Amino acid sequence: MANLKFDPVHSTLEFGVKHLMVSKVKGTFTDYSVDVSGDIDDNNSLQSVLTINVDSIDTGNADRDNHLKSADFFNVDENKQIVFKTTKVSENSITGELTLAGQTHEETFNFKNHGVSDNPLSGGQVVGFSVSGKIDREKYGMNFNKPLETGGFLLGKEVEFEFDGEFAIEG
Repeated sequence: MANLKFDPVHSTLEFGVKHLMVSKVKGTFTDYSVDVSGDIDDNNSLQSVLTINVDSIDTGNADRDNHLKSADFFNVDENKQIVFKTTKVSENSITGELTLAGQTHEETFNFKNHGVSDNPLSGGQVVGFSVSGKIDREKYGMNFNKPLETGGFLLGKEVEFEFDGEFAIEG
């Protein structure tokens, strides 16, 4: 069992949503934490909790960020956090309970354990994990949309995301 310390400086959490049926708008969350426990050599033993401060959403556009924080989407006044708690980890997938915009559903995502590396700057070791996947935002009550005259909708209902995390191995 390793004691892992999340390294937010060397980690990213990004997402993307189809816009006007022709492009993808991307963003990130800048304030989040991940607690991981278990044997890093045995994915089945891993347990984790990801906690995201929704107010830290950043799409590079303040007006869009404020709209995403509104009741049309995250409703940050009532739902300050997104939380994902794992229930099962295997070689290639991670399953858990995702709480988003006040609703909780089980989700399964792609998972990759990148293994251990020596850190020549700290003299210690690090381990890296990646999680990626898609969620249906409408399943979480995020139904805001507008039909387009040319067909389709303003926003896609599928949200793609990718998390790449680095953790210092302590002890």
